[in-house]
Amino acid sequence: QVQLVESGGGLVQPGGSLRLSCAASGRTSSSYHMAWFRQAPGKERDFVAAISWSRRSTVYADSVKGRFTISRDNAENTVYLQMNSLKPEDTAVYYCATTSGWGHRRPEGYDFWGQGTQVTVSS
Repeated sequence: QVQLVESGGGLVQPGGSLRLSCAASGRTSSSYHMAWFRQAPGKERDFVAAISWSRRSTVYADSVKGRFTISRDNAENTVYLQMNSLKPEDTAVYYCATTSGWGHRRPEGYDFWGQGTQVTVSS
């Protein structure tokens, strides 16, 4: 079992930045790949970004490419999402998740989830 706790969400103006963190505990292992998803009200949970356990590979949704950066610190069992140039359409609850299989972009491919952190982009 892996427990994930997200933090760092909040209210930010368009064009602003936020850094989300996700701390893992329990049966943690650096061999887990990590990802961020987001879910806006009334919409499906969408893939945002993923990082491999080795940190050598990252992938991003087209909607955030060039604005968001995913990173991880395996010594601290923490994954980060740096979000720059935020837009109102980035407003959502952001979730981190883990998987043992690389390349999944759908929620069904992930084993453990955090409780989410709200990000609101509004003036």
